[in-house]
Amino acid sequence: MKHIRKIGEYGIIGSIGIGALLALTGCNTQDNNNQANVANSVKKGAFVVIEEQQDGSYKILEEYPSETTRVLLKAKDGTERMLSQEEIDKMLQEEEKKIDNGTSELTNPTGTGLSLGQAILASAAGAIVGSWIGSKLFNNQNYQSQQRTNYKSPQAYERSKNSFSAARNTASTGRATSSTGRSGFFGGGSGGTQNAVGG
Repeated sequence: MKHIRKIGEYGIIGSIGIGALLALTGCNTQDNNNQANVANSVKKGAFVVIEEQQDGSYKILEEYPSETTRVLLKAKDGTERMLSQEEIDKMLQEEEKKIDNGTSELTNPTGTGLSLGQAILASAAGAIVGSWIGSKLFNNQNYQSQQRTNYKSPQAYERSKNSFSAARNTASTGRATSSTGRSGFFGGGSGGTQNAVGG
């Protein structure tokens, strides 16, 4: 299938680029600003794989720059499916309400783990499709302090950061890029729902 082939391609890009990118990546304290630049310069989209955990919570397994924004869900029973844009939009709207009333696990962690909507919102796909929620999320200290824990492993977080940094560097070659300097993937993004999520 086309999307399986693309996953392989992005996996190769990510693994080859990690060594070189480690030298280009700044201090860990600059991670959020690096992700802000990603959101500003990588306009095409993100391919995100979210995995259901045995306790029913969800974590970001992998994410890479992509031509379109898509989310692949890996259920704990081993099945996989692409989420529709309608599903994602509905979940993001529900999570926005939880953020507003202080009941989101992203901004008010209780240790119960992320729901599917929260995992999407914490990913690069959420940053593109749900960019209007960005300031609510990334101005929250609780979210910033636990951002890495939204990923399946520290290695998954680093691969994500490195792959988007590579895309940012490629995109910035030959053209000036502007940055607002906001924290997180959401910083200054204005993609809204214009990037279709493949079904």
